[in-house]
Amino acid sequence: MYPLLETLRIEQGRIHRLAFHNQRMNQARHDCFHSQQAIDLSLFLQPEPYQERTKCRVVYRDRIEQIEYHPYTMPQIRSLRLVTDDRIDYTYKSTDRTALNRLYEQRKDCDDILIIRNGLLTDTSFCNVALWNGTQWETPLTPLLEGTCRRSLLEEGKIIATPITEKDLDRFSRICLFNAMIDWGEIEFPFIKQENTIAALP
Repeated sequence: MYPLLETLRIEQGRIHRLAFHNQRMNQARHDCFHSQQAIDLSLFLQPEPYQERTKCRVVYRDRIEQIEYHPYTMPQIRSLRLVTDDRIDYTYKSTDRTALNRLYEQRKDCDDILIIRNGLLTDTSFCNVALWNGTQWETPLTPLLEGTCRRSLLEEGKIIATPITEKDLDRFSRICLFNAMIDWGEIEFPFIKQENTIAALP
């Protein structure tokens, strides 16, 4: 099995959502490698020197194997191509992104993809999503990956989890992309659905 991965945001010398990352990592270690003893990432990371937004990449199996720190640049996403793959499985955040990369190559002239699995919306190639129905933000019930930001937003009541089909997209007027590195609202835009694409309104 390929090593697994946690990507954490460090900014102003602080690790964001550390408890969520610890929980997800230790659950994955238990499920995939039968590890019984929990690891606290705070004992291994050194966030203090990093004031600008920094991507901390932790590679692990039953034990932590590698830690890297990289400056982070916010991506520019204004269009998504809808792609379908009913067999893709990314339950655990893995260093093996072969299946995701294969789908990403189908984006054509769009900035990223929005993956449909078994008729339901899931995630982009690297973000969870939520859609605005006029009164509430809805996030797909069955994402490819249970993101730490997504879980935090659910617990705060900012989003609700519902099954969303491609046909349901007509109910929504805005889309928001988020992950451990991208805060809620940093990539959000009104959109129009065209054939197999979601594009930001001019």
